Amino acid sequence: MDIPSFKPSGLTDDSPVPLPRDTVTSLVEGSSFCASEPNGDIDSDQQQGLFVRDTRLISGWRLLVDGAPLQPLATLPAEPFEGTFMCRAAPRPGHDDATVIVQRRRFVSTGMREDVTVRNYGTEAAGLRLILEVDADFADLFQVKEGRGVTHRARVHHSAAGSDLQFWLEHEGVRRGVRISAPGADAASRTLSFRVVVPAQGIWTTTIEVLPSLGGAELEAAFPAHLPVESAAAAVRMQSWRDTMPDITVANRPFQLALTQSERDLGALRIVDLNHPEDDVVAAGAPWFMALFGRDSLIASWMAMSVAPNLALGTLRTLARMQGKRIDPLTEEEPGRILHEVRVGMDLTLALGGESIYYGSIDSTPLFVMLVDEAARWGAPLAEIAQLMPAVDAALDWMGEYGDRDGDGFLEYERRTDRGLLHQGWKDSHDGISFADGTLAVPPIALAEVQGYAYGAYRARAHLAGLLGDQVAAQAWSARAATMRAAFDTAFWIPDKQRFALALDRDKRPVDALVSNMGQCLWTGIVLPERAPAVAAALLSPDLFTGFGIRTLGRGMAMHNPVSYHNGSVWPHDTSLAASGLARYGLMDECLRVVDGLLDASVAFGGRLPELFCGFDRRDAGFPVPYPAACTPQAWAAAAPFQLLRTLLRLDPCVPHHTIHVSPVPPSLGHVRMDGVPFADTRLSIEVDTTEVHVDGLPPGARVTRAPEDHGCDRFSPL
Repeated sequence: MDIPSFKPSGLTDDSPVPLPRDTVTSLVEGSSFCASEPNGDIDSDQQQGLFVRDTRLISGWRLLVDGAPLQPLATLPAEPFEGTFMCRAAPRPGHDDATVIVQRRRFVSTGMREDVTVRNYGTEAAGLRLILEVDADFADLFQVKEGRGVTHRARVHHSAAGSDLQFWLEHEGVRRGVRISAPGADAASRTLSFRVVVPAQGIWTTTIEVLPSLGGAELEAAFPAHLPVESAAAAVRMQSWRDTMPDITVANRPFQLALTQSERDLGALRIVDLNHPEDDVVAAGAPWFMALFGRDSLIASWMAMSVAPNLALGTLRTLARMQGKRIDPLTEEEPGRILHEVRVGMDLTLALGGESIYYGSIDSTPLFVMLVDEAARWGAPLAEIAQLMPAVDAALDWMGEYGDRDGDGFLEYERRTDRGLLHQGWKDSHDGISFADGTLAVPPIALAEVQGYAYGAYRARAHLAGLLGDQVAAQAWSARAATMRAAFDTAFWIPDKQRFALALDRDKRPVDALVSNMGQCLWTGIVLPERAPAVAAALLSPDLFTGFGIRTLGRGMAMHNPVSYHNGSVWPHDTSLAASGLARYGLMDECLRVVDGLLDASVAFGGRLPELFCGFDRRDAGFPVPYPAACTPQAWAAAAPFQLLRTLLRLDPCVPHHTIHVSPVPPSLGHVRMDGVPFADTRLSIEVDTTEVHVDGLPPGARVTRAPEDHGCDRFSPL
């Protein structure tokens, strides 16, 4: 199978805000990232370093002035791949205050560039000795993330010559290296040193480049020192991203800040297969998941469809190319299955299944089918959709032959070996699926929301068949969706609790924990209309709704823990999909409570929603408590504000049927204007307030609707 190599890209931030001085600073450029101390140093004993292609190239990076470390003053972000560390050196002899300021402007991509500027605010020249201590361990990302020892550290070779340091390692036939170069420096063992004199009120500058090599071939500098940063390929791609994004203005200030931040973050998380540079996909999240994840990329692309439909097409084409072809128990590859994740580190024995691609996901495959139809609704050319149809039908074949293990009509999972994930839905913690009394469910497990994805996939295939002129297939897939919906209601509904089960376990027993998953069942429409008010009541109950979002597991459940990963925390993407589900069933008051709570949370996080936050009640904590290891930026969370805006606008096009559904917005949102909204081959201007809707730029024959259409194209009709 052709394994892609990914090249990163990103997006600008025009309004840098100083970051707290006591936090680790992360710079992100696609699949590369650098985590460092507030003064720019990298501590090899911490989860820090420069990571390229899932490998830590630089494990130590310490700048000393006259033998003393720098004191951080502020960290100024600019682009997501760029940051400036403002520091001061120790006071000069005979002075009480520091007069030497060191500015470290860093750029991260497939390598790193650091521009060092020393400013002397003293009244006489400063004679300084700068020493940069460098180390490289080529540790696999998983070793660093999990705090495991680096087994091959002793086998790393290094040399020093002129102004260059070099480190390299050969491991199981794979050679990786890195060269650190600084004109005018004196290189010695693991150090670059500079002897400089900075005039009074003067400056001194130098540039340090970190240049990785793969298989003995050095990669081209991503930010060449002799060229302006704006001309670098990554900067050009970011500008292109900005140019294609719609211009959105919202009267609600917190919403506007969240949308602006999300635009930047999604741009920063984009990666691309070098063999197919036309296809952008989005990495799951920084710092530890800067790779292609099937589920994450599909859901993030869906949520961002209203602003970046090409991201969905790139994701679909990339996943189709890597769709399962054979049966492999270790990687859990099966014909038609959509992958779980791609890794490209040095030591693939540490990856799931021990290979670059791991397929152990129960939900990526139906989500793939859903997204193909969503792309068609937003105007992807039918010729491109037709090219994806073999992958769509292979995915549906997988759902029937491999996903439904026992022929009961439901998708269930059980890992093939102990190398795979125990749980293969989005709540994939080892204890993430439990009964109300705390008993852990035993696979094979059929998750509630996954049955919703399957229902959505069957409806999607029916709609696609209609678009492609196959009415017989359209009716057959619609009938299959209806059968699935009825069977789901019978098997998963718990009458005495008036809610849906989390899952069915190995013995087909309903797993009765109170969870957020049923919110996503509303989103896909598998819930019968008469059940929706009860589901909404459960989601908005004090046991699930914190005031900021919906808990993954409700209070009163034996496994509930507000600081756990999946057993009581709040995930913004999950909450936003639940809000969309509530809107789908016309439960707008409940939807607005959820949206308002999540927007309040975004304010507390400076406009950037994290991967998750702790599930403490708003009345107790007063603010959303951060989860210590949350990814930020993270694709799902970055896309959530766009999904929320679409939900409140009830924005739902179907280009092939020449319609776009838009509704007035609630007073809390106020006036909304979107210029440049993609709609087939054109761009629309949409202006909405609490009573009026105006859409300009529609092609001939297209129309705006405010009521559900009878052809099944209205996303907010729970058919």
